[in-house]
Parts: sequence; structure tokens; C-alpha cells
Amino acid sequence: MHRSAEVERGAKIGAGTVVWRHVHVMRGANIGARCMLGQGCFVAGGVRIGDGCRIQNQVSLYDGVVLEADVFVGPSAVFTNVTRPRATHPRRASYETTYVGRGATIGANATILCGVRIGSYAMVGAGAVVTRDVPDHAVVTGAPARVVGWTCACAETIARTRARPRRKLCPSCRLGPSRENQTVTETRRPSRPASRSRSLRSGRSPATPRSQARS
Repeated sequence: MHRSAEVERGAKIGAGTVVWRHVHVMRGANIGARCMLGQGCFVAGGVRIGDGCRIQNQVSLYDGVVLEADVFVGPSAVFTNVTRPRATHPRRASYETTYVGRGATIGANATILCGVRIGSYAMVGAGAVVTRDVPDHAVVTGAPARVVGWTCACAETIARTRARPRRKLCPSCRLGPSRENQTVTETRRPSRPASRSRSLRSGRSPATPRSQARS
């Protein structure tokens, strides 16, 4: 922990986590093991960060943000927690949960509106504005963000199509998002109001043939 960092009493930080310059972690925050918090990061008291996450410089994580294990958040990415903020009408009681699944990547300067779910191993492009749920393994770019392809857990591109591919192997690791990967990475999404049940276009999950998945 850098001497300029401020970690309030009551914050929980796992073994091997590195906290860099001018980081502020509030009481009640729960940060896992082997994480990295870059310079100038802020972590609110209601935030949960899983093991192995890397939070790059100048990222603020406000109440309601949940990061599962091995999430990468690029420099200056922005998370919100109120849909319609007003300085004169505090909405602390209406903070919404923003959930980022295991192994997902958030690009530099991306903006994540509150109340969405970003799926496991999804990849959000730099500067994207995410206004709706992102499926597992999807690649999204633009403002508002749209599905432009699909990626493996190893970050290689599986397909450059909007429709989710079926039985498509990763060109690098030759596995892709197999049934075995999905049983490990899929996590129950937090409940949220029905008014926020929006989703980016998605289809069926890509699957590896059983004979190859067992090998």
C-alpha cells in the first residue's frame, strides 16, 4: 500500500492486493485477493471486488458496483449508480446495482450506466457507452454500445457477427466458451426492477462439441 493511499478502517482487502498512489477506499468496501488498484482510484463502501481484478488509474467505483473475479477495468472508465441524478434531490435510497461478470474487460474511458449486467468474459470497447445488458463473451462498442462480435475467455475473437455463433472454436486456444467454461463462469445475476430488464441483442450460447470438450 502506497503511503499516500487512504484505506478507512472497516474496509476489507485481500492478501496480495496492491493499492497505489492517492487511492481512497471507504469503510465497508470488500476487495478480494491479488487485486491491483491504480493511481487515483476511489472505492465506495458498498462496492464488492472479486479476486484477481485489475482496476487501472482514475477509476471510481461507487455504491452498487459489483465486480466478479478477474475483471479488468481500463483507465478512466466511468460507473454510475443513479439513473436520474439531481443535486437538490438526493437518491441514495435508489442506487442501482451494476454487475460485471467474471473475466470481463472494460475498456479505457468506457461509461457504464447503472443497473446493467455485463456478462462473463464480455469485452467493452474503449469509449463505449453501455446502456443495456451485455451477454457473456460479447464484444460491444459505440455509443450506445452494440454487439459487434464474440470473444473467447483468452480474449481472442471468435466471430465478428451480431448473432451469437454456434459451435465456433477459438482460433488461438481451440476451445472457445465451452460448456465446461460456462458452468464455471456463469453467476446468478442480482435482482433489479422490471423497468430495467433490457438486453442487447443476443442468441444461444456458443458450444463446443462434446467430443472436443472432453479432450
